[in-house]
Amino acid sequence: MFHTQRQLEASWRAQSEKNQDDSGPASTAPVDASGQALTRLVIPKINLEAIVVEGTDRRQLIAGPGHLIDTVFPGEAGNAVITGHRDTFFRHIFELEKGDEIDVQRGGRVFRYEVTGKKVVPPTDLSVIHTTPDAQLTLITCYPIYYVGPAPNRLVVFSKLSTPGGEPLGKRSATMY
Repeated sequence: MFHTQRQLEASWRAQSEKNQDDSGPASTAPVDASGQALTRLVIPKINLEAIVVEGTDRRQLIAGPGHLIDTVFPGEAGNAVITGHRDTFFRHIFELEKGDEIDVQRGGRVFRYEVTGKKVVPPTDLSVIHTTPDAQLTLITCYPIYYVGPAPNRLVVFSKLSTPGGEPLGKRSATMY
């Protein structure tokens, strides 16, 4: 997992530098050589920095948090959904509270989200992934966090986009915190 994240981070960094060097508009979804969309998730409060992979199957979630394919990309209107394992990348998302900041870096831009709430739902409650009229980011992991074995519920953290259109990815934003 660590090795894969390091490789993804190097690819993401190269794409971000290319987007900053291009005189034209930044790509909306940077991709690596395999066509995989690359997005970087940064949550300062819980010291989380991870490259998000495209897809949410078992293999993909071992590599990093996964973007649910049928949802919009972060920064776009609608509900962007990212899932992660509770015992790896999303171990501490239960600590997030209303007003906390989530940064999503993609396509040479930083999209800043503000946490609006969280709730615990059964895994059959798909309402949390439905599309929304406004730009929203939804993070999902299994719950309880420290449960041994298959967890019976899901923890869902909701956030809204606070920087429509995003901000240019600056030198400080492109480095690890």
